[in-house]
Amino acid sequence: MVGTATMPLLTVEHLTMRFGGLVAIDDLSFVANKGEITAIIGPNGAGKTTVFNCITGFYKPTGGRLVLSLGGAAMPADVAALTGSGRRFRNTAAGAVFLLERMPDHEIAARARVARTFQNIRLFPGMTVLENLIVAQHNALMAASGWTVLGLLGAKRYVAAEAAAVERATFWLDKVALTDRADDPAGDSGELTQFLKSIQAEHGTSILLIEHDMSVVMEISNHVVVLEYGQKISDGTPEHVRTDPKVVAAYLGVEDEEVERVEAEIAT
Repeated sequence: MVGTATMPLLTVEHLTMRFGGLVAIDDLSFVANKGEITAIIGPNGAGKTTVFNCITGFYKPTGGRLVLSLGGAAMPADVAALTGSGRRFRNTAAGAVFLLERMPDHEIAARARVARTFQNIRLFPGMTVLENLIVAQHNALMAASGWTVLGLLGAKRYVAAEAAAVERATFWLDKVALTDRADDPAGDSGELTQFLKSIQAEHGTSILLIEHDMSVVMEISNHVVVLEYGQKISDGTPEHVRTDPKVVAAYLGVEDEEVERVEAEIAT
């Protein structure tokens, strides 16, 4: 196991995703442990986003299993009692288990509590930090408006939802010590690394991360999985991955026969 945690949270087993004749993910297996930050890295086109899309239900895998294990925590009774849910999620002696590849995307979010942000954090730089966090709650606010113009008309339900959104946004700004910068333009805030580490440390949140900045990956990750052309070429600690000749070769774009030369250069 990677890191100090030994409890698997997400187990990816032989994940395969094909689009016609194109194999985007080819027999991928790895484990993300509870309470750790696991990074998935690789050159452009390696299949990183496709893995996320499979885990979150946006794509249905061609093959393989995606098992989310809560490890000692039972799922709520109303979830476990759903008709026919045994094929998708169930309580076991070890805790709740969700078979994500069998679940629709809305169920993965609502039942398995898997949340996703986007690979490119598209902030609205001209809006304040607080306003961006309120916009992030767009779905809840639109639902409160009945997906109509009730929000513009000041409907009580929408006003209450908006107040709750502001309260939630303020809570998280306080958590990451950005309350004093709530009214600053979002384009001026760059505290992502500290934010992710604080979430992990304070809430025990497990994070699966796609990040192109290798300095960030090496600083905050407990575990790194490296993809190239949909296949795993390395899996281990940041220290292991940093010096893996296959990883160096993939990022440098060298051919397979040159890997030994790269390895020799690293050794010297």
